[in-house]
Amino acid sequence: MKPIFFGLAGPELTDAERAFFTAADPAGYILFKRNCVDRAQLRALTDELRKIAARGDVPILIDQEGGRVARLQPPEWPAFPTAERFDALYDVSPVSAIEAARVNAQAIGVTLCELGITVDCLPLLDVRDPGGHDIIGDRAFGSEPMRVAALGRAVIEGLWAAGVVGVVKHIPGHGRAMADSHVELPVVTAEIAELERDIEPFAALHGAPMAMTAHVVYTAWDKDRCATLSPIVINEVIRGQIGFEGLLMSDDLGMQALAGSFGERAAGVLAAGCDIVLHCSGVMEEMIAVADAVGEIGAEAKLRLDRAMATVVDKRSAETLEVLVAKRDALLAQA
Repeated sequence: MKPIFFGLAGPELTDAERAFFTAADPAGYILFKRNCVDRAQLRALTDELRKIAARGDVPILIDQEGGRVARLQPPEWPAFPTAERFDALYDVSPVSAIEAARVNAQAIGVTLCELGITVDCLPLLDVRDPGGHDIIGDRAFGSEPMRVAALGRAVIEGLWAAGVVGVVKHIPGHGRAMADSHVELPVVTAEIAELERDIEPFAALHGAPMAMTAHVVYTAWDKDRCATLSPIVINEVIRGQIGFEGLLMSDDLGMQALAGSFGERAAGVLAAGCDIVLHCSGVMEEMIAVADAVGEIGAEAKLRLDRAMATVVDKRSAETLEVLVAKRDALLAQA
């Protein structure tokens, strides 16, 4: 098994993809809007990915946050609110906000579970900063670290109740960055004392099953390398200070914050200490380069992967989507 989560090109696997995925044996897959047409199509696609992997618990990921980051969209699938809505409710009633975040995440999980999707790249634990780029913006649960942690924990619990693994992102924090890492490399020059605020939610949820790194340079920790490629940030901050022990994946290799060939990027991610390389484009030439650059998944990374997926084995929500959405909307109406 290769320590890679791969994207794919379209709504159905091509013959070339079937052959490549069978030979490369990636650890898992990630889906995007281009892969999602309707329920029958998507369930057939995830079933085929499981068949190729010959692993019933193969991670099949998606970014289904709500708001502007939603790969499953109306009218085929329901719309979900932004994180900002729960932050606003927290001002009125913290208890109601936490419960609304939990049932909303469970509703997302019910939607994903029906489709054979087992991992959601949610929650964001990025602390919102007034000077930060709007790439985070309303996707954040607020600007107070412990509020972010409380709502983030509720999301992980809600997804878990529906049989879906949550991924905390973007560790150790993207909120302070003044650039979008999709298009350029953000550099955060805050002092270590200031960065303590950013890592608080991640430390509070250090037992989360999975996390995704930030393609952000934090000069106080490592002035030369972004977190994804920094052994200092991964070993001393993420694994050390934060205490995160779960599966650590990179953000997408295709983002412009990273430089070098795709093979160089993939090798650098693993050398820095990430467990899994994330490659999203579905472009075959890029995937071949990534697969050729990495060896088999390490024993410790495989253990973390198995442990993360085992948290949701045989779980199904006891409540329907309709009941959960009604509960959420009643709570959000308080704000």
